[in-house]
Amino acid sequence: MQKTITYSSSSILLITVLLSAACLRGQTRYVATNDDSAFPFPTGVSFYSIESTGALTFQRQVLTGGFGIGGGYFGANRVVAASDGSQSCVYASEAGDGQIVGISVETLTVGGSATGSSTDAGTSNGIGLLVENGYLYASFTDSNTIGTFKIESGCSLMFIDDTGVKGLDGGVINAMAAQGHILVASFTDGSIESFDISDGTPASNGDEQISSGAARFAFATYPNQVEITKDGHFAIFGDTSTSTVVEISDLSSGTLSKTVVYSSNRGISSSTIKLSPDESVLYVVNTQGDSVTAYFLNNSTGALTYGCKSGPIRGQSASWSYLANARLRDQTGSGGALYVAEFGSSPGIALINFTVSGNSCTLQESVSSPYLDTNSSLLSIETASSASF
Repeated sequence: MQKTITYSSSSILLITVLLSAACLRGQTRYVATNDDSAFPFPTGVSFYSIESTGALTFQRQVLTGGFGIGGGYFGANRVVAASDGSQSCVYASEAGDGQIVGISVETLTVGGSATGSSTDAGTSNGIGLLVENGYLYASFTDSNTIGTFKIESGCSLMFIDDTGVKGLDGGVINAMAAQGHILVASFTDGSIESFDISDGTPASNGDEQISSGAARFAFATYPNQVEITKDGHFAIFGDTSTSTVVEISDLSSGTLSKTVVYSSNRGISSSTIKLSPDESVLYVVNTQGDSVTAYFLNNSTGALTYGCKSGPIRGQSASWSYLANARLRDQTGSGGALYVAEFGSSPGIALINFTVSGNSCTLQESVSSPYLDTNSSLLSIETASSASF
């Protein structure tokens, strides 16, 4: 005779808490870099575990079997993470041979690779990557195409199709961002454009335009990296410029509106931006300067207010020439701290801590920063998590 066992609600709650704690204990978080090493040096992806303090510890370089180009556009993210609950993957582009490689975050091994069409190429300025809705989108800067790939099991990819793109004045695709069924891209001639990705492959929304900043400053500035708010209300562009220029477009109609320009002389260039998880702070990396600036964002109106600026980040000229891609330490609140890629002769990852109190804030480089990355040219970094049981 079988015995029926019943559990009280408090027992079920205790079991749930214990299982959740076990999951958290098994989770490892990483900063992953696209090493982008050019021929004849093999390229790969380097993984650094994130400690409780935010400090980084090198774990392993995963060789991917191809070659990079050692540079390219700031806005083209060359490494991205994707997780659907059943697998956690990191994808890296190899512009030297046109491959996109998938790596399992659980095992830190290559799961598969794919290429686009026979004409897709990014040997001049790289291949940018974006993940949304189970698809990976690749911006090929030589062929001026967006390749659409379906994410499959084992971190592999299946190429679907290409979408030809071009700036209004012939500009090359630069950065991409997506939210839901809309993808937004920037081009090197000051153009911006949105696409409908509800069917997977991007289809233009017919709203391509020269940004207000590019028009106002006679193309001395142009939109580079893109962020989109979670509700799809605003697209935010960090501009390549001789100063700090951020442009914001209202997307609430489903297409890009004319951008509103925010400019400041507090930094040199703003090609890399990162929005905090709670969307209260926009971090602006002064890519051709030596600092990071934080702006408070009103995510109802899209208005920006200056918050604070870091001091000079250590190593400019001596170790690095440009600040590049940035990622956040935390996935909640203001993000807690910012990891910034340093591109140059001795690449590294800077750790900039962020604290906020009311309407004031502080950005300060950690005493343990930077973390050297001897395997990399280091323009692109990503954060990824592995949940081991």
